[in-house]
Amino acid sequence: MTDLHPPKIEVFDPAARVNVDPKGVAREVEEFREQPFGLYLARPAPGRAQFSYLESWLLPALGLRVTDFWFNPGHERDQDFYLDVVRVRRDGARWIATDLYLDLVLKDKVSVRVIDNDELVAAVAEGLLPQSEAEYALEATYAAVEGLAGHGYDLAAWLSTKDVTLTWRRHP
Repeated sequence: MTDLHPPKIEVFDPAARVNVDPKGVAREVEEFREQPFGLYLARPAPGRAQFSYLESWLLPALGLRVTDFWFNPGHERDQDFYLDVVRVRRDGARWIATDLYLDLVLKDKVSVRVIDNDELVAAVAEGLLPQSEAEYALEATYAAVEGLAGHGYDLAAWLSTKDVTLTWRRHP
C-alpha cells in the first residue's frame, strides 16, 4: 500500500532567498537564477542523512523539476538526476510547484525509469488529484521519456531541442 497524501506544494521565493518545503520549513537558498525557461536554485540540505546539497531547475513548460542531489557517502543512488513531474505557477516573484506524484530517475546517457505510478493512481482514486492534473502529469512524463529516449537518455541533448540549457555547480 502506498503512503497516500495530497499533492505536495513547494514555494521558491527568490526575493526572500528561501525554499519552503511541503511541511512549511523555510530553507535558505545560496543561489537563485531565473532564465526565460525556468528557475534554478542551489542550497545546502542540513539535517538530511541521505544528501548534503541539492541543485534544482524548475521547468514549467515541460512540467518538470530536475534535481541533482549531492548524496552523502553510504547513501549514493544509481542516478544522475531526479525529475519530479510538477505543475508550476507564479505568485508575483514566487514560484509555486505542485508535485504530481510521478518521478523519473535518470542515469544520464544510460536509462530513465518512471516511478511512483501507484501514488498517482491512488491519489486520483481517493479524489486528492483531479483527473485533469493526472492527465497533465502523464503527458509530461510521456514527453520526457520520449524526448530522453530519442536523445540517448542525454538530458542536455534533449533539452537543447527545447532551447533549454541547464548549468550546474558540479556538472560541466
